[in-house]
Amino acid sequence: MNHVLCGLAANASLPSELVDRLIAVADADIAVDLAGRADLSQAQAIALARRVEESAVHLAYEGRLTAADVDPAAQPQVALILLCERAGNPEWARSLAADPLVERREKLAACAGLPSDVVDKLAADSDVRVVAELALWTTPEVAARLAGHPHAEVRRAVAANEATPPAVLAALITGDGLPPAQRCLVCDREVTPFVHEPQCPRPDCDLLPGASCDGSHESTTHDMQHAALRNPATPTEAVIGFADHPSMLLRWALAARPDLPSTLCRRLVADPSPGVRAELAENPAIDDALIRALADDRDHDVRRGLAHNPQVPLDVLAQLAGATKIGATLLPRIAAATPTEIEELARSTNPAVRVLLAQRRDLPAEIHDVLATDPDAKVVNSIAPHPGLSAAQLRAMVDRHGVRVAAKVAANPDATPALLEDLARHEPPVQKAFREIARHRHATAPALLACLADRRARPLAARHPALPPSVIVELLTDADWQVREAAAANPSLPPSVMSDLVP
Repeated sequence: MNHVLCGLAANASLPSELVDRLIAVADADIAVDLAGRADLSQAQAIALARRVEESAVHLAYEGRLTAADVDPAAQPQVALILLCERAGNPEWARSLAADPLVERREKLAACAGLPSDVVDKLAADSDVRVVAELALWTTPEVAARLAGHPHAEVRRAVAANEATPPAVLAALITGDGLPPAQRCLVCDREVTPFVHEPQCPRPDCDLLPGASCDGSHESTTHDMQHAALRNPATPTEAVIGFADHPSMLLRWALAARPDLPSTLCRRLVADPSPGVRAELAENPAIDDALIRALADDRDHDVRRGLAHNPQVPLDVLAQLAGATKIGATLLPRIAAATPTEIEELARSTNPAVRVLLAQRRDLPAEIHDVLATDPDAKVVNSIAPHPGLSAAQLRAMVDRHGVRVAAKVAANPDATPALLEDLARHEPPVQKAFREIARHRHATAPALLACLADRRARPLAARHPALPPSVIVELLTDADWQVREAAAANPSLPPSVMSDLVP
């Protein structure tokens, strides 16, 4: 791989004539960056697609190629993408439905808006993978028809399709009104009863670990039930019987459903599996009594799931914040807090609560300023990246808390060039701050030169347009390929040097 040419292909300042020259010599790696250029003309996109087929796929997804630009016989993958984007010729679908490659027919089956005769042909395909892919994405009418397919794999796909009618999903779970499935992927290949070893020694075997069939296609039936439980279109009354199912995975899927009745929630709160209880804890269907019961759960994942529940009361959230690692994230309940609640949270004596509040980016100015002077470094770290803080406030944070907040201060979009230079010279050095400075739009040449000394910040600094051109040219021969590529992508690279680099 020529990393310099790859970087140059992504350079926003690359003149159009040099883009043409790069297209003429592009390989698959260079083509990836060329295809991502916002300034690529239609003629250049067509030329690139003809030179490197892989780039045509990307260009088609991005809408840079039209049906008139594509030869479906020479570029079937691109034709499939345009069909899936409803930008292709319907006649292509009729041709591809008879393609000898299963992978292409399978891709076609995932496309929406296919002609009805093509859908019928795919539904009768000799390869079950094609029919299952159609079942996964098709219309309600076709899904209902395929629910009675003799192959269990097709029924599993129907159960996952959110367009499948609710009554059909209920029938798939109960089996009422449907003939029994006759085959599955396991008994298609193995003599039953058969259980697939987790560590299968056969290199050509693609059965999933634990796949099994004793004549009832049990592993595929289990997967079908799991898909139906995860499907929001499945009726509530069809799933309530799974609360006591021996499969933990099925109970887990059940616990995530937002339509659970309170009686079912009360049964699941006592589930022996922490994963099931954690999924339930995050579910907005649970009431206040269950929330408070789950707040005392001994499992950390249960309490963390509860913290993400949009219905959790603030007093419970305060209890969770002090005893659970929640991470730097804006919780739904904090995001929905009223102005009065925001004031109460800001006055909390628990710094973990103030940390959570500081994740909001729409705080009133007075709350914003109070948190910026918080005595706890974790709170300051949470508020430091907020836009709207003054240079004086940011400097005061570093003066009070030093290395503990330097990186987050450097990440503030309003950090001034002078502040970034000071942070780059901070003693002791803060490696994470170097990386933030190196990607900051206000970074100056002196700050970036300091960042070059840090291994992880060096590629970021090499791409920054404020780096002196002479330094960028030097970095084109750096020992690290990431630095070479970043330097070549730097928009401040002199045009004469760009021209010299392109064959």
